[in-house]
Amino acid sequence: MFTSERLGFRQWQDSDLPSFVAMNQDARVMKFFPNPLPENETREMVERMKALIDQRGYSWFAVDELSSGQFIGFIGLNHPRFESFFTPCMEIGWRLHPDFWHKGYATEGGNACLDFAFNTLKVEKVYAFTADTNKPSEQVMVRLGMTKAGEFLHPLLPNHPLSNHVLYVTSKRVVSNPQHTIGL
Repeated sequence: MFTSERLGFRQWQDSDLPSFVAMNQDARVMKFFPNPLPENETREMVERMKALIDQRGYSWFAVDELSSGQFIGFIGLNHPRFESFFTPCMEIGWRLHPDFWHKGYATEGGNACLDFAFNTLKVEKVYAFTADTNKPSEQVMVRLGMTKAGEFLHPLLPNHPLSNHVLYVTSKRVVSNPQHTIGL
């Protein structure tokens, strides 16, 4: 699909499933989600992402660290599957294995996906949201140059401790990133 300086963004492969299942059952990774995902739900998620990438050219992309070739998680673009005051919209999101946290990969990958959204897909705005307690993810949104647009109660998490969410947005921008290569 495309690359950034240190990351490769691609279609999902069957070989990603064991690592992704383990990630989705890791309490550190799933701390800001209602619960860990069982294997069957992770498998369904991967099949859905594969179909969306085949159909429209994007979703949550499988991401590899280029230097090692290792699958590290996902970063990508999607459309929320719930109704809210800001939907329908395009959202950006990420989920990385803890071994790859604190290396700048979410920010680097987020910038590459924003480049793709604005310069290839020609969207005008991209949103991001997370539980208001997920400060690490919110910090990535800030580093991506996103602006806080408000807060909302996630409609799929009524009366849940993670229901309160922050919402960020960024508008179309021209990004110059010589490391971003489409079509690989």
